[in-house]
Amino acid sequence: MKIVVIGGSGLIGKKLVNNLRQLGHEVVAASPSLGVNTITGEGLAETLVGAQVVVDVSNAPSWEDQAVLDFFVTSNTNLLAAEATAGVSHHVALSVVGTERLLQSGYFRAKLAQEELIQNSKIPYTIVRATQFFEFIGGIADVATEGEIVRLPSALMQPIVSDDVAAALVDFTLAAPVNGIVDVAGPDQIRMDELVRQFFSVTKDTRQVVTDAKAPYYGSVEVNDQSLVPTGSNARITTTHFKDWLSRSIVQV
Repeated sequence: MKIVVIGGSGLIGKKLVNNLRQLGHEVVAASPSLGVNTITGEGLAETLVGAQVVVDVSNAPSWEDQAVLDFFVTSNTNLLAAEATAGVSHHVALSVVGTERLLQSGYFRAKLAQEELIQNSKIPYTIVRATQFFEFIGGIADVATEGEIVRLPSALMQPIVSDDVAAALVDFTLAAPVNGIVDVAGPDQIRMDELVRQFFSVTKDTRQVVTDAKAPYYGSVEVNDQSLVPTGSNARITTTHFKDWLSRSIVQV
């Protein structure tokens, strides 16, 4: 089938495009750098001609509150309208586990707005919510750093490697629409402060991690043990452990 991947030049998009092509599908990678812009509409209608499935793994270039909301609302409004015109039969979108529990952040308010647009459209859909990626653990630490101190809460996380996210997206892309939300998470629950300590121990980072229950996640969100992990019993649990990824992949991070 013909599958269009919006955000096809990003971390997840590249992996997803490659995986689907290896299975023999006609896959179009779409992003502004590739001539398809969901904000301006450039190249969108032409790209969707003949597509049965659209997978949206795009992300906003700015996370400032109004900018990120404008991005997701405008992009999804234009994309869903173009899909309806083209006769697309399945819309798949990548979102974040716990979105509705993280609304102190403008980013997650924007992701929730994206989800609501998808749910209110007439196009059959699957929203795949993933937990935090292994690849972004360093970024979490950097945002929480003051001098040589990294202040982090001990809230539970259940992080996942991007390869496993892409693999899960392949399965949901090729399956029938669920017309709902599915969660995808890594195999291990671990506390955020301990996760960064393990990361630092392997990367030889000398910063000190201080546990602070009031420290925000990504600088803006108060979290607890339910905020960042799947809360239902139907989550898809993947197989790559954080420690295994660290031991074999840290050189590339």
